[in-house]
Amino acid sequence: MFVELPNELLLFTAGAFLLGWILATMVAGLSARSRAKKRDPRDDRIRELEAELRISQADGSDSRSNHEKLEDELKETTVGLERRDMVITEQQAKLEKMSKDLKDSVLKTRELRAELTDRATQSVHAEAKIREVETELSVAQASTDMIATGVLDYSFIPDNPDEKVSNSNNDDEHDEVSKASS
Repeated sequence: MFVELPNELLLFTAGAFLLGWILATMVAGLSARSRAKKRDPRDDRIRELEAELRISQADGSDSRSNHEKLEDELKETTVGLERRDMVITEQQAKLEKMSKDLKDSVLKTRELRAELTDRATQSVHAEAKIREVETELSVAQASTDMIATGVLDYSFIPDNPDEKVSNSNNDDEHDEVSKASS
């Protein structure tokens, strides 16, 4: 099956392949250099634009993420401001209610003070009247005592019998007053 080939032929064939491969690599390297020298400037511009595009896309994605973060912060801030506004509104309502209550309390206090002043004035007038009545009572008591002791003698006889009865009624009233004051 296998054909026997001389060793020299095998070595020459292997050397030829090796030499061909080396020569092909060298030619490819030289042609690549010459192609690099002959490269179209539009290819360089395309590569630069592609690099700039990649950079711009990376910056764009960073900007989008920053934009999303800022939008989230804006939403949170907006919610916080709305809550703060609601709290301020509630506080203002409470303040207005308390202010109204305070005004009502002040008015009520003024009314009560006026009423107390009126009552104090009435009390002073009542005390003055009581003193007058006590003075009249003490004068009546003194005159009754004087009549009872005989210091004052009003022995006068009225012409009408009705007057006598009215004088006896006055004496009864004086006796009741003196008993009440004692």
